[in-house]
Amino acid sequence: MKMWSGRFRQALDPQFERWQRSFDFDRRLLSYELAASGTHARALKNAGVLSADELISILEGLQQIGEMASAAKGFVDDEAEDVHHFVEKQLAARIGEAGYKLHSGRSRNEQIATDLRLYVRAAIDELRKELAEVCGAFTDRADQAGSTAIPAYTHLQHAEPVLVAHWLLAYVEMFLRDADRLADCRKRLNVCPLGSGAVAGATLPLDRSFMAEELDFAGATLNSIDATSDRDFILEFVNALSLLSLHLSRWAEEMIIFSSQEFGFVQLPEVYSTGSSAMPQKKNPDLLELVRGKTGRVIGSATALMVTLKGLPLAYNKDLQETQESLFDATDTALGLLPLVAGWMKAVEFDHPRMNEAAQSGFLNAWAAATYLVNRGVPSRLAHEQIGKAVKLCLEKNCKLQDLTLDELHALNPAFDESFHDCLKPAAVLAIHDVIGGTAPARVRQGIGVARKKIESLREEVHAHA
Repeated sequence: MKMWSGRFRQALDPQFERWQRSFDFDRRLLSYELAASGTHARALKNAGVLSADELISILEGLQQIGEMASAAKGFVDDEAEDVHHFVEKQLAARIGEAGYKLHSGRSRNEQIATDLRLYVRAAIDELRKELAEVCGAFTDRADQAGSTAIPAYTHLQHAEPVLVAHWLLAYVEMFLRDADRLADCRKRLNVCPLGSGAVAGATLPLDRSFMAEELDFAGATLNSIDATSDRDFILEFVNALSLLSLHLSRWAEEMIIFSSQEFGFVQLPEVYSTGSSAMPQKKNPDLLELVRGKTGRVIGSATALMVTLKGLPLAYNKDLQETQESLFDATDTALGLLPLVAGWMKAVEFDHPRMNEAAQSGFLNAWAAATYLVNRGVPSRLAHEQIGKAVKLCLEKNCKLQDLTLDELHALNPAFDESFHDCLKPAAVLAIHDVIGGTAPARVRQGIGVARKKIESLREEVHAHA
């Protein structure tokens, strides 16, 4: 029996009936539907709609449905229109007419709004747990890198040397922001739509605060129209996943570049790579390329959500059914990526000697040379110009800054003395960036400690929601 068929004189067109069903994808919400239904049943009992025996029967039936679904895993139903219809059918089959009482005073509009909030909340907790592991893997590799340096790039051109640890901690900062964004999203979505009815509010005196507390929501939604039609939390969540996947894509792109023979900073882990069916020598960065590729998929889900929602009048419209698959796909994609990225980071090998060599090549110490002059009272703009002329002289002579003689340097500025060559040494170049967030070794050691504290705090927050 349909949940709405009483006023209809004709059966649905069979093709349309199959086409409009959502059970094939919203059945993944079953555990949340069962939890919310149990809470609604208790509220009905408190309101005097259900007897104590009916409540016990309903709760036992809901438990049986959950156990059946867990055992069957791939459970199917060729008649259920959606997960709500499935539960009602299964409950009535188990306990009889009392099963139909469960729908008293509620609407599928509030049910799906509640189920989706519960789903996204759980997904955020799982994602933040995985992000803590990713951040931990990056921080461990930063710690292991020690004093190894690598060129930093701007415009993909050599800029300045930085510690490898400093470079890796940049990604930790990105991922911690992603975790914070998800936590912020969680706060806003953590209100309970149960009791909102179809659009105007429940028709029975249900204790909405009780239902919110039962499901660990911070409170009840304050407007029934908004509660049944709001999907902002889904859009915000998937947009946060878009940023997360964008960060992963940037990381993947750098690792792909750095693993090429032209750079050679990274040795691809074989357990996350494949070969060529034609060229025997190849080792391809498949995990990295798929991380980069799946970013488009997540961003596509966010775009699909915005386009679906942009023209909908209040309140519930069937269009909202279309938001679910984009949500599920983006969530599955992100949750699939993070453990693999953590594993890749644990397995990858960095060529520290090659990184150090590259960090001392070219004129990566040019700003340090200009700073040397600034520290001797030369105006910054003039120091910049004079070191630029020194670089030009080196290019003409095919040498490095440290190869210039004191006479050649004096011709540019008499402020140079014998100490200039010491300021160009790798350790000295790194050390001058001695500010909060800089690449000076002492600051980077502090950064590793701060990152570890933030990761531990993130883990504690996730554990508190478990």
